[in-house]
Amino acid sequence: MFAYIFLGFLVGTLVGLTGMGGGALMTPALIFLGVEPVIAIGTDLLYATVTRIFGVFFHHRNNGLRFDLALRLFVGSLPAILLGGFLLRNLDKALLNEYLTLLLGSVLLITSTLSLIRGEIKVPIRPRREYLYLLGFVVGLTVQFTSVGAGVIVSFALMNLARVNPREVVGVTIVYGLALSSFSFLNYALLGRVGYYIALFLALGTIPGVYLGTHINMRVNKERLKRMINITILLIGLLLLFGR
Repeated sequence: MFAYIFLGFLVGTLVGLTGMGGGALMTPALIFLGVEPVIAIGTDLLYATVTRIFGVFFHHRNNGLRFDLALRLFVGSLPAILLGGFLLRNLDKALLNEYLTLLLGSVLLITSTLSLIRGEIKVPIRPRREYLYLLGFVVGLTVQFTSVGAGVIVSFALMNLARVNPREVVGVTIVYGLALSSFSFLNYALLGRVGYYIALFLALGTIPGVYLGTHINMRVNKERLKRMINITILLIGLLLLFGR
């Protein structure tokens, strides 16, 4: 119990400091604590949904939100959510646990690498908003099976493929992430693959953690901290892949 509260506090503090790293740190941490992968993902999706509800409220009050872009992403994700639900119901649970760890490790490597090089590469594709539907499908399927990737992959693609104003990117990823995590969570909830008590203890730690992180975020070099977190996520991905 106390391990989950502390984990929620630690991840909440990092999110409050940098605005990133929640899902990428939470799911592998739960797996390392002995939670089976399929339950860890369902629990993190519930945790992420609750967290993003507050994120949408505060961000909308302060900055406004681009619901049109988030809607395009979510429309693209709907087929992925349906496909993910079908696979969750029809694939053997032991097989899922085996390959979800492999997939999670791969996604952590990709997302951490994108974060480390974000803004330093030029994608040789003409920017078009229509790409958002395809992006929504790819990210929707990824999040469905790992609970990770919505923030980093979407923000990277919005800036490089759709040329969205960086100031609007955070709000779009929060709204889209809320819709995606809530619908993805339902698939796991219907199959009884969510640790509700674990999610409750995580939330108990997260609330003071986010509060602390937001209050000290002006005293640290956030870019350096983000880079350190991304390197940590990269190492976690490697550990999941090669420590199996």
